[in-house]
Amino acid sequence: MMKKFRYISILLVMVMVFTAMMGMIAPAAVYAEGEEPVNEALNGITTIEQLNGKRLGVQTGVLYEDLIKDELEGEEWLYYKLPNDMIPALENNKIDAYLIEEVGYYAQRYEHPELVRLEEAVGQCEFAVIVGNNDRQDLLFSQIQEFIADRKESGWLDALYDYWVKNWDPNTCKIENIPETTGENGSVIIAIEGGYEPFSFESGGQFSGYDVEFMMNFCAAYGYQWDFKSMEFDSIAPGCISGKYDFGMNIVVDEERAENSVLSDPYYVCDIIFVLEGEDTRNMGLFEKLKNSFYKTFVKEDRWKLFAEGLLRTLAITVSSVILGTLLGFAAYMACRHGNKVANTLTGAVDWFIEGIPTVVFLMILSFIIFGNSHLSGTIISILGFSLIFGCGVYNNLKVGMGAIPIGQTEASRALGYSDTQSFFKILLPQAARHFLPIYKSNVVSLIKETSVVGYIAVMDLTKMGDLVRSRTYDPFFALIAVAIMYFVMEAVLVRIVNRVEFSIDPKRRPKEKILDGIVERE
Repeated sequence: MMKKFRYISILLVMVMVFTAMMGMIAPAAVYAEGEEPVNEALNGITTIEQLNGKRLGVQTGVLYEDLIKDELEGEEWLYYKLPNDMIPALENNKIDAYLIEEVGYYAQRYEHPELVRLEEAVGQCEFAVIVGNNDRQDLLFSQIQEFIADRKESGWLDALYDYWVKNWDPNTCKIENIPETTGENGSVIIAIEGGYEPFSFESGGQFSGYDVEFMMNFCAAYGYQWDFKSMEFDSIAPGCISGKYDFGMNIVVDEERAENSVLSDPYYVCDIIFVLEGEDTRNMGLFEKLKNSFYKTFVKEDRWKLFAEGLLRTLAITVSSVILGTLLGFAAYMACRHGNKVANTLTGAVDWFIEGIPTVVFLMILSFIIFGNSHLSGTIISILGFSLIFGCGVYNNLKVGMGAIPIGQTEASRALGYSDTQSFFKILLPQAARHFLPIYKSNVVSLIKETSVVGYIAVMDLTKMGDLVRSRTYDPFFALIAVAIMYFVMEAVLVRIVNRVEFSIDPKRRPKEKILDGIVERE
């Protein structure tokens, strides 16, 4: 174990030294200024008709595929969490083309000039703001409608669109004048994707982009304080429909959605196009590519701080859930161990429910249904959810461990003068621990990995921070490697702590005097 920590420490030191060195080196240019991408796809596809029978990518929840399904035959649709995840899928031949908004394509092409598009658009989509289903829905809907109409008439929306979309430059585009707001009418919670240039993305520790500046100005106009929550795109609409969030951005206007939710008038309209892989004309060497990727992932805009922040939040969720879950599972077992019918029925029902559904679904039920109208943060809800999940594991561990102890141990301890409680804690539990602690350690490792789904309920954990970074860099390599190393280190540290506990309570390693302490001497 110590050797593993030594190797990890050496690796982390190397990473930090390399980061410092890269910070002193100017980043390599992505491609020459004024260079235009080639206009011919490597696979020779030039028309939509040629995509029949091909593997096609699309982001989950955007519904763009509905525009073209009737025109294609035999195609296979593959769904991706982030729009930029489709770029490496295209490069690695997992898909032949993917659907995206035209404006998103131009932002992607800035970093990947080899990308090309089909000239023919599959259709046009209108994008609206979804208004949360809560007691302020009518008021907020009338205000957002009024705001959109007013800003369209004044030309402000067109100017905003030109700045963030038509003239997009990731090196210069930023919110230059953050509007001042009195906040006299409270705050509004705004659900954004947070990882999609030029609409909403992380920049210098703050959210920026077209959607962000749009909502900042809305809040300033109506006396609200903004509170942006970044999450997976397909969680935005459910969160607003449940009343968890006041607004959700970038929602494609669709008849079914319009029937089940409150959508504003469109605040922008965009063509939807197919993107394919063309020839990369940059001719960058391997070392230059790695240097450029490392700089963008960790050094530029101090993005290493995002990883550190996500690591601390993931660690807080994990440690809190392990502690609370252990206490909860132990309390449940103590309440059930003598056959209490009410306690056993309730515990069995909870255990059956939690074990029967995926973790991410359970967290979304907690966030969007049970606590849908509450102001609990996603972090608190995550801790509650994982504490219940881990508690069920601890309860079952104790049942297995105690079931492995012969009944004679209980009888012998009582004969020696132990009370029921003393017998449990001094004789039975230490023996049972030898049976269930290996499983307990596995549960700890599983919990650490399962926390990676909390981005669905707007928690900026380690995995979500990695997503935000790679959505900016358009390069998954270093972001994913860094996240993997951090999870590995957390797992090693927490398992080592459990190993120390296991060592300390092993009856074979306990002094005889401590074991016999409390025994009533008989004449």
